[in-house]
Amino acid sequence: MPKASETVLEIDLNALANNYRYITSKIKSGTKVLAVVKAFGYGSDSVVIARELIDLGVDYFAVAYANEGETLRNASVATPILVLHPLPFNFEITVNRCLEPSIYSRKMLEEFIAFAEEKKQKNYPIHLKFNTGLNRLGFVENDVDFIVERLSKTESVKVKSAFSHLAASEDLKEKQFTLTQIEGFRRISEELILKLGYKPLLHCANTSGIINFPEAHFDMVRTGIGLYGFGNDKEENKHLKPVGTLKTVISQIHKIEKGESVGYNRGYIAENTTRSATLPIGHADGIPRSYGKGKGWVTINGEKAAILGNVCMDMIMVDVTNIACEEGDEAIVFGPSATADELSAAINSISYELITAVSQRVKRVVLRK
Repeated sequence: MPKASETVLEIDLNALANNYRYITSKIKSGTKVLAVVKAFGYGSDSVVIARELIDLGVDYFAVAYANEGETLRNASVATPILVLHPLPFNFEITVNRCLEPSIYSRKMLEEFIAFAEEKKQKNYPIHLKFNTGLNRLGFVENDVDFIVERLSKTESVKVKSAFSHLAASEDLKEKQFTLTQIEGFRRISEELILKLGYKPLLHCANTSGIINFPEAHFDMVRTGIGLYGFGNDKEENKHLKPVGTLKTVISQIHKIEKGESVGYNRGYIAENTTRSATLPIGHADGIPRSYGKGKGWVTINGEKAAILGNVCMDMIMVDVTNIACEEGDEAIVFGPSATADELSAAINSISYELITAVSQRVKRVVLRK
């Protein structure tokens, strides 16, 4: 891979292809694949990721909000796009750009039907979200009769899929809870299909569900974090490759004498003579202030350099006392060898938070096949 001469996020499409193929090797032939590309493609570039996944054969995309789907449509992505958290304010964008809303409450169903009727839509695809234990969004089992009764009075919409979301599929200590969720979704789906009179697509497995619960694959599976190289399990991570590598460079090296301080609020005071390196990346780029003061590191020439003092908006300072390096050398924040899993654990966080926090001002560099 090329050496960085500025702060960049490299997006490795070979890694993405590897991850897609590994994940799809876990499902039976004919099962559809929905790729989650919300949050700028988990902090990378949703358009670049989507285009590559289309070439790999993906069936569906999911985004969180309508404007994310609009970005894909503006890039000529024609694949069906599920909007996981639509808001009435964005119904116009949703319909104009042929996005497919998740309908998760009685109020949302009434409002979207009214909008679709006003726009003279017929059989507009909607997706019914059922809450089976995550308790975030979703209808409950007792809503089925209301849903079917309301749908029977309109031709403006038609159910494309019914789905739920597993709360702890990566945690095998919660296996029984997950199995209860799966069975609950199966029961709701059977009732819904019987009363609707037709069968929509069914899906509830996320990345960890795909890996740990084959009985939850149904008609389609959803994969997000796995595509980007993280399987929520050390053994599974061996089969996956992180797509993003966040790199920066050493701007300046300082000699800090004993008793001198580094950074705002004198966040680090040298107990001995120290060499510090200043890097052009900070909390405005996605390195939160929860790092620093010994928490977190970057890798320089294969060695860990601890973050000194407080993270600044545009810079961090790291300890290179025992590292052979010079100004202009590359520093890796996270990537295949220094993973976001490891770095996020230093502040009791998760890879999702770290990789999705990478600022849009950081230059994206696509590594192609």
